[in-house]
Amino acid sequence: SRTGVCCYSLFIQRMSKHTDAAADVLLEKKGCAGVITLNRPKFLNALTLNMIRQIYSQLKKWEQDPETFLIIIKGAGGKAFCAGGDIRVISEAEKAKQNIAPVFFREEYMLNNAVGSCQKPYVALIHGITMGGGVGLSVHGQFRVATEKCLFAMPETAIGLFPDVGGGYFLPRLQGKLGYFLALTGFRLKGRDVYRAGIATHFVDSEKLAMLEEDLLALKSPSKENIASVLENYHTESKIDRDKSFMLEEHMDKINSCFSANTMEEIIENLKQDGSSFALEQLKVINKMSPTSLKITLRQLMEGSSKTLQEVLTMEYRLSQACMRGHDFHEGVRAVLIDKDQSPKWKPADLKEVTDEDLNNHFKSLGSNDLKF
Repeated sequence: SRTGVCCYSLFIQRMSKHTDAAADVLLEKKGCAGVITLNRPKFLNALTLNMIRQIYSQLKKWEQDPETFLIIIKGAGGKAFCAGGDIRVISEAEKAKQNIAPVFFREEYMLNNAVGSCQKPYVALIHGITMGGGVGLSVHGQFRVATEKCLFAMPETAIGLFPDVGGGYFLPRLQGKLGYFLALTGFRLKGRDVYRAGIATHFVDSEKLAMLEEDLLALKSPSKENIASVLENYHTESKIDRDKSFMLEEHMDKINSCFSANTMEEIIENLKQDGSSFALEQLKVINKMSPTSLKITLRQLMEGSSKTLQEVLTMEYRLSQACMRGHDFHEGVRAVLIDKDQSPKWKPADLKEVTDEDLNNHFKSLGSNDLKF
């Protein structure tokens, strides 16, 4: 089956092929708001370094502008909010010895922090595919509005990476062990379940999304409470899947018990012992993932559970640079995005071959190259 990663960057081509880079993101002042539109619909609005830089710089200006009362971020084209960072470009550049990865991840994570610490109300309209880097642009903001078309996942363990962009902060803070489950398996949540999981703060039927945006833009010098009240009204009136329960509700006890172990080996043993069809399905998924990614990710979330967002992003920057130096990320990108054979050859290929020393090396300080805020 095709993993969430296919969505993550399926249509992503090289940045060099894309001529009009300035139009990749639209930054407009409308009514009381600054509106950011990710504008690469053919590429599922995947993030380039150029887009990250433009958004960061404009966000900082709007934060200081007394006439800007809120910030709205959305994706063009209706199919995706943002399917992630343009990781194929990063892998190809690394292989060609062009060192863009240190800059890309540093600036992306600084943008994630800017969203998390934004002094103005920040409203992300997460309609369509929202994965990886797209989650980093939304989940740390004050308001996240999902629609029935929202498709959320953090599928990085399938490409030899880890759920970055602050995943180590928000995932362990979800109910029970839900975040650990989502991080390790790349499981996809759809529609209202993105709200029920606590990733979105509100749910709105997509046919009402344009009206919601108009109502927000029409507010006069709104306070945070005024904005919350408009979102709340739309949320209350939404009809789609209102009476359905959370799709993982029946499995939450299993998720909480199986994923509460401190090692990957124990989690796998728990799933085997459980033996239910749900547990065995997750086991099958986990067995396809990069063993190194699985171990890094589990530790990332355990450590992130007691860190601030900035501390998590500093940790994740260390991990990102270690992954660039390693084998699995480039092999994952090859198997999923370039050759599309979906058969990555991980090294090491087995969890027990990923030593504590390997793991510790991923988390080591980069000294003067560390990400600092």
